[in-house]
Amino acid sequence: MSEWKTVRLGDICEIAAGQGAPQGDSNYCDNGTPFVKAGNLIELIQGKTENQIQKVSEEVAKSHKLKKYQAGSILFAKSGMSCMKGYVYQLKNDAYVVSHLAIVKPNEDSSDYIEYCLRHIKPNTLVKDEAYPSISLQDISNLKIPIPTLEIQKQIARQLDKCTSIITKYKQMLKKYDMLIKSRFIEMFDNYKKSECQALENICSIITDGTHQPPKFTLTGIPFLFVSNIAGNRITYETEKFISEKTYEELYKRTPIEIGDLLLSTVGSYGHPAIVENDRKFLFQRHIAYLKPKKDLINSTYFHGALLSPDAQKQIEERVKGIAQKTLNLSEIRKITIPVPPIELQNDFAAFVQQIDKSKFEYISKGLAA
Repeated sequence: MSEWKTVRLGDICEIAAGQGAPQGDSNYCDNGTPFVKAGNLIELIQGKTENQIQKVSEEVAKSHKLKKYQAGSILFAKSGMSCMKGYVYQLKNDAYVVSHLAIVKPNEDSSDYIEYCLRHIKPNTLVKDEAYPSISLQDISNLKIPIPTLEIQKQIARQLDKCTSIITKYKQMLKKYDMLIKSRFIEMFDNYKKSECQALENICSIITDGTHQPPKFTLTGIPFLFVSNIAGNRITYETEKFISEKTYEELYKRTPIEIGDLLLSTVGSYGHPAIVENDRKFLFQRHIAYLKPKKDLINSTYFHGALLSPDAQKQIEERVKGIAQKTLNLSEIRKITIPVPPIELQNDFAAFVQQIDKSKFEYISKGLAA
């Protein structure tokens, strides 16, 4: 490890913020330089090319005094709900960048290594107040990372590139499985009439949200989850926040979590449902809604599929309030309607989903064994 040292990111990189986006469609064109906005990060990470996003001409860039950032610059969100997601992206071409994004430009030929470091560290861990998320440029500069020699950096980056390629392949296949589930739901239930639909308030015994007061956190203990923990339509327990058993017992009364209950994100990346699949203890913030379905009426797996259906997602989109921070209020969640077919049909759909999940597991297992 003598070839490694720990350094401040600001000592080996230029740290900057982007600039305000030109307003109005007339400022954008088909053949200019890409202008990267916060919402583009996930699209670019998932395979969209920089040439497919909005562009500005040199004339517009000059009139707005925009600074062009070189290929190899690393971007991530530094303000707004986007910075809670921890997306990190390296520019493939020169581009202009919006003010909500931080730009990290390595001083040496180490962009790939720095990008992987930031993906591992996750910039969202620098957020101090998740209610009003932001990351200061000073905190980014002070971030300490391990640095080996340039040759070792390149070796590590090459190996991680191979791993990333494999992971991308698996993600694409898993996405196809998820699309199969959505298609099956539409095939089975899309013809149900509005008269056969019911509001969520009629099929759930509880619709509430997480605690409104930040609890006293501990270094270890029971996980305390945030919207980012259900953004993938499944619950993940990776968190920096924990609560004690005593605090859990006090707050559990509000949300008596059981297997088969559902969580629903209501702020930022809203409209993502997730099923409680095991009896692991956890609690969550107020930006997550808690839905306890009446089990004689609704199968939890069916309920999850119904909330992800195009019709339910359209209702959610129509019911969110606010401009700067769109929010899905509990009163609006209660009014969302979904078809309620016979429980036997719901169970058939759940069995199909279970079979798809089994296929996913087998696909991943074979890949790991290869």
